[in-house]
Amino acid sequence: MITASIFEAKTNLSTLVKQAQKGESIVITSGRNKTPVARLEAIHPVAKKRLGAVETPGFVLSKKFFEPLPEEELGLWNGGGE
Repeated sequence: MITASIFEAKTNLSTLVKQAQKGESIVITSGRNKTPVARLEAIHPVAKKRLGAVETPGFVLSKKFFEPLPEEELGLWNGGGE
């Protein structure tokens, strides 16, 4: 959870919104006692897509990836080299 004063929130609003989109919760405080007065959260956080252990935002496998290989290429993979 991130906390920011009202002044910090006004100054860094776009940055805080991006952090909220990534799933962070931002608490906005007021006064010398830093009393929590509001919370900034994304309506729909942006899901991070992962391929193995590497984050790959925007990476999508096409349907063609899952189609069988052509016979020529399949032969190469099975040791039928050129």
